[in-house]
Amino acid sequence: MKTICRMREVFKAIGVFEEAFQQAYAITLNEAMILCALEKEQKEMTSTALSKRTELSPSHASKTIRSLETKGLIERTLSETDKRLMFFNLSEEGKKRMTELSLEKVDIPELLRPLFE
Repeated sequence: MKTICRMREVFKAIGVFEEAFQQAYAITLNEAMILCALEKEQKEMTSTALSKRTELSPSHASKTIRSLETKGLIERTLSETDKRLMFFNLSEEGKKRMTELSLEKVDIPELLRPLFE
């Protein structure tokens, strides 16, 4: 039972961090993970590749990608060889937002800090 209670505390801490993160940057953690994957790869990626890289389900990755497109943080291009295939990359605004994310404006809850040391 102690483990379950401790896990509840971890989930609460993550929730607190996620709320503060969204307030500071106007994006969700899932959106940030997609942006980070695109920045790290430094090339365009398919939604399938983004789903695998972030470990989001394909449907959740698609929803997150649409949200980022609406916010103007990523851009979609069609494959020149296969018009059914779409690629995504960071927009100029997305690159700017990634620079802002590295400023660490959000405090990490005490319970989670050891994970980042």
